[in-house]
Amino acid sequence: MKLSESVKSISYLKANAAKLIDDINKNQKTFVITQNGEAKVVVQDIKLYERMQETMAMLKLLAMTNNYSDKASNIRSTFRELRKELKSLQ
Repeated sequence: MKLSESVKSISYLKANAAKLIDDINKNQKTFVITQNGEAKVVVQDIKLYERMQETMAMLKLLAMTNNYSDKASNIRSTFRELRKELKSLQ
């Protein structure tokens, strides 16, 4: 989706909240909400948000493994632990 198509004013959100939420959920979209012409918040599908959070957690763990001398071993271990944790969340 183009950024220009994902920007909505707060007045649009107020008038069309149910429609906007339905569109967000059906199409896993993200919208930038503006107030007085300035971007203020981002509204997005919860599943998309959760995937982004999981991705950030993996990236943080990978960054931490860079501090160890045996990187290959630590990365394998990190992914093993990530798989266990992701399974427990499901």
